[in-house]
Amino acid sequence: MKLNVDAMCFACGHDNPIGLKLRFALDGEDYVTSFEVRPEYQGWAGIAHGGLVATALDEVMARLLWERDINAITARLEVRYRKPVPVGEMLEIRGRITRRRPPVIETEATATTRAGEVVAEAKATSMLV
Repeated sequence: MKLNVDAMCFACGHDNPIGLKLRFALDGEDYVTSFEVRPEYQGWAGIAHGGLVATALDEVMARLLWERDINAITARLEVRYRKPVPVGEMLEIRGRITRRRPPVIETEATATTRAGEVVAEAKATSMLV
């Protein structure tokens, strides 16, 4: 099974009108993206919905594998929220590969504010397909 990317992905699709439209760049071994928490991304009033933060964390890890020509999908995702993220905050999301044991690849990611404060961390186990 070959995984394909198209323009309608919720996280990274350029043509998805309600998507995050994330853009990515390699920074050494890290894969990096950022996004502003807009009002439509809130859960509780004035606070980012945790599911959207989790989506960005998952996406940076999954896309890193794709970037490295590793055909894999997320099998398990564990997110640790450290602080609420206010609407209007710009988050930087960084992902990296931590372990390769085919057919399993392990990754980690962090979400950080402009001030450098870690607001969420994630670990993922992905399976080769």
